[in-house]
Amino acid sequence: MKALLLENIHPAAVDVLEGRGYQVDLRPGAMSEDELFEGLADVNLLGIRSNTTVTAEVLERAPLLEAVGCFCIGTNQVNLGAAAERGIAVFNAPYSNTRSVVELVIGEIIALARRLPEKTQRMHDGVWDKSARGSHEVRGRTLGIVGYGNIGTQLSNVAEALGMRVVFYDKADRPAHGTARRAHSLAELLSVADVVSLHIDGRSGNAGFFGPDEFAAMKPRALFINASRGMVVDYDSLRDHVLSGHIAGAAVDVFPTEPKAQGDPFESVLRGLDNVILTPHIGGSTQEAQEEIGWFVAEKLARFALEGSTALSVNLPSVLPPPLTPGRRLGLLHHNVPGVLAELNNAFAAAGDNVIDQHLSTRDQLGYVVTDASDPLSTEAIEHLRGSEYCVWTRTW
Repeated sequence: MKALLLENIHPAAVDVLEGRGYQVDLRPGAMSEDELFEGLADVNLLGIRSNTTVTAEVLERAPLLEAVGCFCIGTNQVNLGAAAERGIAVFNAPYSNTRSVVELVIGEIIALARRLPEKTQRMHDGVWDKSARGSHEVRGRTLGIVGYGNIGTQLSNVAEALGMRVVFYDKADRPAHGTARRAHSLAELLSVADVVSLHIDGRSGNAGFFGPDEFAAMKPRALFINASRGMVVDYDSLRDHVLSGHIAGAAVDVFPTEPKAQGDPFESVLRGLDNVILTPHIGGSTQEAQEEIGWFVAEKLARFALEGSTALSVNLPSVLPPPLTPGRRLGLLHHNVPGVLAELNNAFAAAGDNVIDQHLSTRDQLGYVVTDASDPLSTEAIEHLRGSEYCVWTRTW
């Protein structure tokens, strides 16, 4: 059994997978599509971060691939539909780096409000610029959070602890934390926020979400932060508004096109601007977060491959079976059509198999059922199910 881990995934993932019997190939950089065609020929589990794109063509040419682990929050770098069609489970780490991202954003809010980027640069240039001009406390100022999910809500809590007022906007019906107030539109939020921080996902519909109209609608001298996805913001427009003085400062951690490997050249229209913080997609890059992500995602991959658990999969029906017991376990991923469970149990009954536990879940066009039996399941029943027109795959443990 072989696992390929790309993009400097934390060694904790290696420990988990090697402990479960996998041969692990750990590599520092991302892979191109052509490199993946060759590299996945004999791989069962693939681990990536945000710079490796797993297309439908890659999945089609990976005959042994069972699961993909995104050792990050986002999964838009994987063709989830194509993976589901092939029965390849995809997992991510939706919570593990939340605190790290929040702490980075809080630090940037304070640094921008005090205009620390340009103060630091002038000191390095040998210029003593001791002035309070344009420098503010964050206490009493309004933070507008766009996207009130796991990161947005924790940012809300920490910002309130600093004495900030919080207003948030989310298309989903999210409950407010603390004294945070919901804005009924993005325009309402932009009209009152002294700091705007984006925390939305990278689905294709969010491309260009924040552009010229949104920047123009922000309060004069407000601050802007993007630690979500690079493609959601028009950075040419942000540059224009920083240069005009309408936006007093910005912090950007994500970019539409990012270098693939450590030390590669980086280009952006935002380089060289005063009071603009540029960081290389490090929102979740703390030792604590990366270790937790490494352990969490590797555990999900291992439990799927070795026990059949799809709990927290982002593209397959979610089933959390109990620990393996003596006997036999069958996992059946199937098209979501009527009568599958009845046929499965009839096949077991006809073979004299004694079912002791069963868990079923459906998601869109797929269903997944895990069945435990007290004795080894009959080969005839398994082959009958495997040959059925509704079967995507069967696996036994």
